[in-house]
Amino acid sequence: VQLQASGGGLVQAGGSVRLSCAVSGRTSRTYTTGWFRQAPGKEREFVAGIRWDRSTYYADSVKGRFTISRENAKNTVLLQMDSLKPEDTANYYCASTLRHVISSNVYASTAYDYWGQGTQVTVSS
Repeated sequence: VQLQASGGGLVQAGGSVRLSCAVSGRTSRTYTTGWFRQAPGKEREFVAGIRWDRSTYYADSVKGRFTISRENAKNTVLLQMDSLKPEDTANYYCASTLRHVISSNVYASTAYDYWGQGTQVTVSS
């Protein structure tokens, strides 16, 4: 399984960015995909996740501002990021797994087996 993340860039505070994660190789409708981010000097943290049944999960810090969705026909997972804040600045990674993931584990990086390269999002104040 290969993941290709794209869509990052420089945006002003209050603006929007849409990230895309293209999943290729061995794929399955049972896969779960998540977005994580890591800012300089900080730990990697969960941002959003979507399971095979389209149930969605968000970190409290992005709830109401970010939306994760899936386009099964294109094997693509999108992360729409609105009302961006300077503290959203980070390298964003998408990750996926073909294993069955229970809802409480969606937030854990250890639940994911495949990781894409990061895409940088910089929010200026």
